[in-house]
Amino acid sequence: MKNKLLFFFMNLLFSVCAFTVESNEVIIPKGLKPGDTIGLVAPANYKGDNAMYEVEYLRNRGFNIVFGRSFDSKWYGFGGNDAVRAKDINDMFANPRINAIFAIRGGYGAIRFIDKLNYDAIKKNPKIISGFSDITTLLLAINEKTGLVTFHGPMADNLKEIPSTTENSFNKAFMSNSSYNLLDFDNSYTIMKSGRGSGRITGGNLSLIVATLGTDYEINTDGKVLFLEEVNEDSYRVDRMLQQLRLAGKFKNLKGIIIGDFRNPKKADPTDMSIDEVFYDNFGKLNIPIIKGLKSGHVRPFITIPIGANVKIDTYKREAIIEKSTK
Repeated sequence: MKNKLLFFFMNLLFSVCAFTVESNEVIIPKGLKPGDTIGLVAPANYKGDNAMYEVEYLRNRGFNIVFGRSFDSKWYGFGGNDAVRAKDINDMFANPRINAIFAIRGGYGAIRFIDKLNYDAIKKNPKIISGFSDITTLLLAINEKTGLVTFHGPMADNLKEIPSTTENSFNKAFMSNSSYNLLDFDNSYTIMKSGRGSGRITGGNLSLIVATLGTDYEINTDGKVLFLEEVNEDSYRVDRMLQQLRLAGKFKNLKGIIIGDFRNPKKADPTDMSIDEVFYDNFGKLNIPIIKGLKSGHVRPFITIPIGANVKIDTYKREAIIEKSTK
């Protein structure tokens, strides 16, 4: 009887370990080339007036464009109802003729349908999916549930009269299968804390990361490099969100932090901490490399961040090397 119980528990342990390894597998999507087809969707707010900048840029680069139903839909402020937006994502992943899926606007709405996505089908049909702001919710959910590398990438008017920095980053992230240095695109960042560390990048818009804590879609930061960006938030609100992440244990085993652009930070009261003081108070005691002010987020030029890709940080060499974001 004891031997049978031991055998049962050993098999159970093996199954759990095998599942963990499989669920943590990094899936690298295939890179883009001219002539490929990109599906355009509105997973959050309806498309707005700037969507055609993205259409024009991608067509000028030689890509074919197909439009999801959400692109021309509107339900309240959304790009169609939840079923429409979820179906767009599911259908485009399942369609072998579509090579990538790009969002054309953020705003609000992705959290309403992430429980309606077919993650098994997404894992079996990996491809590029890109966007930022509210799309953080979608990018993190897909990465966490499938292991697929997703992309915190430019949308809409980020692609109007596109700066060379944005295009260079676009080319490396989406169209190259070689390693590259995130810090080569723009030199306006600063080193907040020197050091070395490596792990998969995770993160995105701070308020969207916090919004899924306590759900089946919350961020996993264990052994990872955390990327954060935000826009138009009072410094005390940023502090509160960072404290919430700390209390949720999300800073315990970080291997590094990349702070993106925090555009238009404000003090609600003269006695509040500045945004930099918030960063130093929250992160200053962590013994990991910290890069501050990388131009990614609600800002031009826009540096694309591959969520789930491996990065090796060495601040002494001014490096944050992405091993591979596409194949």
